[in-house]
Amino acid sequence: MNSIAKTFGAAALVASTVLLVGMQVHAEPNRTTMPDVGKLIHYTTVERGEVTEHIMTTREAIEAVQRGEPIPAGTHVVLVDYRDGSVFRYFVMEKGKDWGLDYDEARRTGDWQFQWYKPDGSINMEENTARCQRCHTSRADRDFLYTFNDMRRFEFE
Repeated sequence: MNSIAKTFGAAALVASTVLLVGMQVHAEPNRTTMPDVGKLIHYTTVERGEVTEHIMTTREAIEAVQRGEPIPAGTHVVLVDYRDGSVFRYFVMEKGKDWGLDYDEARRTGDWQFQWYKPDGSINMEENTARCQRCHTSRADRDFLYTFNDMRRFEFE
């Protein structure tokens, strides 16, 4: 009987571990919301082979960066990923007051949270937001943005 209990316990532990590891490779619900992209300012474009990424944010965020101030809470930064001339997905970063506290320190990217959205605006749960956070931690000196300097140089029309 004791042997059966140990076997069952070990199997449950292995199954739980596999389940938890599997969950880490997908998106997760968080506080990030899909903004009205039409109200954002397109400040740079990045081309990666066949992929074109239009990156946009608010006027307030760009002005804050240009003044040397922190990007304000409530800001969205959106990467619109185009493939073959059509929207393939949206990558959204949103900053909120104390949102970084939702994650352990090793995964924290200031107060930014990340989400991937499908072209219809629904969350793409197949994407890995933890991977995004890990990559963006290398940009802590630029408020976790790869296009921080593009924002700084952007000229309003």
